[in-house]
Amino acid sequence: MPLIRLDLQAAPPVPQSPSWEALLSYAFRPFYLLAALQGVLFVLAWTFGFGGTDALPGFLWHGHEMVWGYAGAIIVGFLLTAVATWTGQAPVHGVPLAVLVALWLGARVLLLAVPATVVPGAVLSVAFFAFAAVLFAAPIVRTGNARNLVPVGLMLAFGAANALFHLAVSGALAIDLRATLHTGLLLVAVVIFLMGLRVIPFFTARRLQAEPVPNPRALIVAGIGLPFAMAMSVAAAAPVWLSAALGTAGAAANLVAMTRWWQRGVAGEPMLWVLFAGFGCTALGVWLYGLLLALAPHLLSAAVHVIAVGGIGVLTVGMMTRTALGHTGRPLAAPRGMPLAFALMIAAALTRFVSVLLPVAYDALVIASGVCFAAALALFAVRFGPWLIRPRADGR
Repeated sequence: MPLIRLDLQAAPPVPQSPSWEALLSYAFRPFYLLAALQGVLFVLAWTFGFGGTDALPGFLWHGHEMVWGYAGAIIVGFLLTAVATWTGQAPVHGVPLAVLVALWLGARVLLLAVPATVVPGAVLSVAFFAFAAVLFAAPIVRTGNARNLVPVGLMLAFGAANALFHLAVSGALAIDLRATLHTGLLLVAVVIFLMGLRVIPFFTARRLQAEPVPNPRALIVAGIGLPFAMAMSVAAAAPVWLSAALGTAGAAANLVAMTRWWQRGVAGEPMLWVLFAGFGCTALGVWLYGLLLALAPHLLSAAVHVIAVGGIGVLTVGMMTRTALGHTGRPLAAPRGMPLAFALMIAAALTRFVSVLLPVAYDALVIASGVCFAAALALFAVRFGPWLIRPRADGR
């Protein structure tokens, strides 16, 4: 099936003025920028002592905003951009995109501005994913492109997990809040596997001028289906051995796929090794989550942050860089400062993982991790912000 074509040679940049029309021309533009800014502000706030609100205290606020806020924005931005290429239809733009952005922003603001209840923010947060799923599904239905409906199901599942989380927080449902939050995190991992299996082999082959390595269908089904089943098992409070088995098998499938794509030149290309690092950390994190859930649940935070920082953090900064360059008409080489951003995000993942294993240095390591995470996204925002609010550099 067709992929997002980002391999065209870009013309020299043409000076352009910022405009709302440019910002709202593709979903990746506002959502990549907003996600980066949110990541900087919210992670620094959490790192230096912000404790959430009365209705959404502590790690619940932090976890919700990183899973359904930060990751949710990037997932929606990526998928709504990709579906235009997959179906040959016009991208979501203009007023519908502005409404979607308003829902996302409104949810962020209301969850902070109305501290006594999550209801107003929850309504907008859930509506955001529902509307995004409709916008994604519309061109697929119009073109009869049923093979691209899987992301619709994932987006709806992700939104449903968000709704369950808010129902649990508000007291309307007596379910495990932590498990619901972890379900959302694991569903982000599933989306990463879906995206990675589809585009990383293509990006690798194009960059290294090699033949792409196709994924066997069985590997795709296992790499997406088993982690999804694991997420559902966590949501349903299934026996921990089942979650561990599904996580181990799903992680193994994705690691096998990744080793098949690897070529010697990857290590010398920042735009590639960052994607491999993020994808690999996601797979390792899913395996570790199942293992610790069964054997050492008191250390589960280590696995959570391997997925959240090593997987989501590293993969998103790499994927945002790669796709934004292509869609803004710029050369597909890491811009100045971005290899440092990739290294900082990897450092954030390593220090956050070690913090769980070294309680004596926990506070210092968490601060170091938060600062590295925010610095990586700040570098992205500074470098790409001016490009995301302007028309393509090549005039296309």
